[in-house]
Amino acid sequence: MRKLVILGGGYGGLAIANDLLEKQLPYDVSIVLVDRQPFQGLKTEYYALAAGTASDLEIRVKFPSDPRLQLAFGNITDIDLEQQLVRVEGHDPIAYDWLVLGLGCTDKYHGIEGAEQYSTSIQSFSATRRTYALLNDIKPYGQVSIVGGGLSGVEVASELRESRPDLNIRLLDRGPKVLSAFPGKLQDFVADWFMEHNVEMRGHVSLTRLEQGMLYDSNSGEEIRTDVTVWTAGIQPVELIQRLALPKDSQGRLMINEYHQLPDYTNVFVVGDCASLPYSPSAQAAGGQGKQIAEVLYAIWHDKTPRLGKIKLKGVLGSLGKKSGFGIMGGTPILGRVPRLVKSGVLWKSKRHLG
Repeated sequence: MRKLVILGGGYGGLAIANDLLEKQLPYDVSIVLVDRQPFQGLKTEYYALAAGTASDLEIRVKFPSDPRLQLAFGNITDIDLEQQLVRVEGHDPIAYDWLVLGLGCTDKYHGIEGAEQYSTSIQSFSATRRTYALLNDIKPYGQVSIVGGGLSGVEVASELRESRPDLNIRLLDRGPKVLSAFPGKLQDFVADWFMEHNVEMRGHVSLTRLEQGMLYDSNSGEEIRTDVTVWTAGIQPVELIQRLALPKDSQGRLMINEYHQLPDYTNVFVVGDCASLPYSPSAQAAGGQGKQIAEVLYAIWHDKTPRLGKIKLKGVLGSLGKKSGFGIMGGTPILGRVPRLVKSGVLWKSKRHLG
């Protein structure tokens, strides 16, 4: 049997597996999906798990059950591109004919001293569980600091405000406003929501050091007291991808060709946050790329030349608690209850592998 091994059961890896299982696989091809946990965690909803407004079970999706799909669980320790082997804790080395790297991302700390040690994360399911425990164990009227005013930071801050109305919540960013990459109208809408709900916003904050219970801002010279610090100030590919001696872009993501393959190892595909794409990392981009990789593999198996179009992204959606939200659809900002309802609909479809 020839073997396709998919590393990572996230949005990209599962899009590939689901698309291929819907088709007629060649009789001599099997698929192996490797992940640390026996389900997909819906990463776009980790902010709700951290805040305590969604249960662990609500943001899990079962992996497909199919005789053509083998599941392997454990930490991936090494990838040998020359020998075409993947090493996974608790398993014999897994050989492959085709490989997909879909291992996702981890936090980027920008060289700030103590940032990794004294902050908490929402970049993995297990890290988010720990963040949930820390946030919900804070004493009444304690202080939470969220570093990074992008989409993740905004969603954590607003969801936590609804979960713990007693807490003091502040959002820190190096730029002048939250959501600096979004249109001004949208920035103002979110800022108004935060002011109305007593979430403190601080711009032009340049952290140089974190300690237990304290953040140090070089711009103001201030020592900022905190009980828990949540880090949402940037991402990078996971350490295993960082170790690979292959061409990468300025963000550390692997360079790929037009078929999402490593140029020097065309039997290896890269999907999601590990891949150098002309888009910001997102579940939507990973899913679209995954569908194209499935097309390429299917073409290879049937001795055809794949014809890929441009990945079409439909927009961006964010939540402000359970009743309000924001987004950009077709280049137009949408604000209020409608984008929140649309985001709930997208989540419903994700749970059912419908998009």
